[in-house]
Amino acid sequence: MALPIEDLYRRYGPMVLRRCRQLLKDENQAVDVMHDVFVAMLRAQDSLQNEQPAALLLTTATNLSLNRLRSEKRRPATPTEDIDTVWEIAHHGADGGSESRTLARRVLDRIFANDLESTRLMAVLHFVDGMSLEEVAEEVNLSVSGVRKRLRKLKERVQGLAPESEVLS
Repeated sequence: MALPIEDLYRRYGPMVLRRCRQLLKDENQAVDVMHDVFVAMLRAQDSLQNEQPAALLLTTATNLSLNRLRSEKRRPATPTEDIDTVWEIAHHGADGGSESRTLARRVLDRIFANDLESTRLMAVLHFVDGMSLEEVAEEVNLSVSGVRKRLRKLKERVQGLAPESEVLS
């Protein structure tokens, strides 16, 4: 028998959120993980039993919160300064006049010159939109290791870019 996820969300959502807040110490991440808990319940609802749903939800919330903390230790959420600078140039270039748009386009074209369009998409999803590697992999239908490898090569190339004056020549 499938679990009534919507009822569980209404009844136990605040309890799950408290557990996530307690472990993550960050409101936004706690809300994200709380939603992830109920998404996990939705995905597995046909195989779950309706016995002790609070315990199941707390265990899932704890595991997902700890996974999030471990993931952050391995891969910090903030991109490198070099990547930040490139995206800042691109972002301001899109908002500025034709000269700044031209500069931004040239910088980005140089970065992505030999890459597939999917690499550009992965970079935007991860570095601009803040999606996790797992989310990006799902979006572009690649493995997490494939996404990680492409983004690592992209970062190396960005870090090795010549100064801005050479980009313009």
